[in-house]
Amino acid sequence: ALLNSALASLVIPVLAVFTALVVAGVALIVAEVNPIEAYQALVEGALGSRDAIIETLIKTTPFIFVSLGLALAFRGGLFNIGAEGQLFVGSIIAVLIGYSVSLPAVIHLPLALLGGFVGGAAWAFIPGYLKARTGAHEVITTIMTNFIALRIINWLIGSDGPMRASALNPVPETKAVFETARLPLLIPDTRLHAGVILAPIAAAVIFWLLWRTILGFEIRTVGANPSAARYAGINVERNIILTMMLSGGLAGFAGGVQVLGLKPYNFTTGFNVGYGFDSIAVTMLGGLHPFGVVPASFVFGIMDAGG
Repeated sequence: ALLNSALASLVIPVLAVFTALVVAGVALIVAEVNPIEAYQALVEGALGSRDAIIETLIKTTPFIFVSLGLALAFRGGLFNIGAEGQLFVGSIIAVLIGYSVSLPAVIHLPLALLGGFVGGAAWAFIPGYLKARTGAHEVITTIMTNFIALRIINWLIGSDGPMRASALNPVPETKAVFETARLPLLIPDTRLHAGVILAPIAAAVIFWLLWRTILGFEIRTVGANPSAARYAGINVERNIILTMMLSGGLAGFAGGVQVLGLKPYNFTTGFNVGYGFDSIAVTMLGGLHPFGVVPASFVFGIMDAGG
């Protein structure tokens, strides 16, 4: 039974991708485009050269972090639609720490990344608390917090905003973070930053958390059956809040990695838009499993970079 379950978890996502390619191929034929040539161009654009592979890995990285957070929430019985807002808040906090204090790199970079995680976690605390204390549905409250986060950030980097780099600059953006807060490049003169390495490490950590710790057991138990979990002595409300905060923290961490790893090392309007919602599909394709999320993210990274 265990082998059949493992095979199903592998075969179903592969069939899903294959079906999507077939359906898209039919649409291309209707549009009088050769689907083989189109897919060949996509693969070459994503994997056809060193720079293309680097761009694909860069696109894959935020998908992994955000999808890990969503998978964690799903395992805990929560449908976190607020990853987009949590990512934005994490990004802006990481940038704020990155340009507002002068510290040695060994302290500054971890502090800025931690700020991104804490920012996303704090923003996710709101719907988590409302869910635990009042029963407010997290789908509604996380969608609402997405809009609130967007409006706050629009004000922060708006024409008179306190985080606007310059009122003379027509582009609404923050200052660039100091070099001490930037992720190091793995290959000089490219965009490949150390966040690419942190992503699979995060997947291993979340796997360990969910299946090798008491907290992970409690999260999965609450997600499977809150009533049974409460009968067993598990604090359901505490787990709901903590699960949502961990989920939001990973989304915020993704935002921090983006702004600290990619030029121009600041936050601007439109930056990272879409990762929070696209990662829902990535999480489903990955079977809600940390190690399934990594290849699923790579598939979406290929489509994003090669598209």
